[in-house]
Amino acid sequence: MDILIKPIITEKMTAQGEKLNRYGLIVDRRADKPQIKKAVETQFNVQVVSVNTMNYKGKRKRRYTTAGLLRGRTNNYKKAIITLKEGSKIDFFSSI
Repeated sequence: MDILIKPIITEKMTAQGEKLNRYGLIVDRRADKPQIKKAVETQFNVQVVSVNTMNYKGKRKRRYTTAGLLRGRTNNYKKAIITLKEGSKIDFFSSI
């Protein structure tokens, strides 16, 4: 099971990364906090102080097209906010 899916790169998360040493990640919905902590520590070689998680339900969407009304929903996902030990940093842009 691949736990870490992708980082959250927004203005708010970038500011928290600089000030509070917190980083956001989209993770597998079945992963729990100890699994997320272990995956971050092994992949980025940092020490994690805490992990906070949030489950998001997908929003309903509808679109009017020439074929008629299309209905659907976006995917459900889980967000993890990782707080690192002082002095540790994650650079998401180093692998680009």
